Amino acid sequence: MQNRSRSKLAGAALAVLIASSAGPAHAAGDGTASQALLGTGSALCSLVYGPLKIGYALVGTTISGLAWVFTGGSTDVAAPILYASVRGDYVVTPEHLTLERPLEFVGRDPDRF
Repeated sequence: MQNRSRSKLAGAALAVLIASSAGPAHAAGDGTASQALLGTGSALCSLVYGPLKIGYALVGTTISGLAWVFTGGSTDVAAPILYASVRGDYVVTPEHLTLERPLEFVGRDPDRF
């Protein structure tokens, strides 16, 4: 039963994402209806995306810690793993849906970019 509600939620989030990214829906300007649709779409997408990103960050943090231990405390090995998993976006914003800003799942090293 729970899998069915999850798939319905994922389907609804996908439908809102597709509807909110359509050209005429947001090409008309900053109308209240299009802003509401983008806000709703970003909230629904974040319900799916957020937990996935948090899980990815937790697994990456664990792997980074293990890499640090097994390499004798080498941050050269552990830091890139940690940056890639922990940095990035945790929520989907309307700017992501309108492609004004890319959604960054895998984070970048702050010193390299």
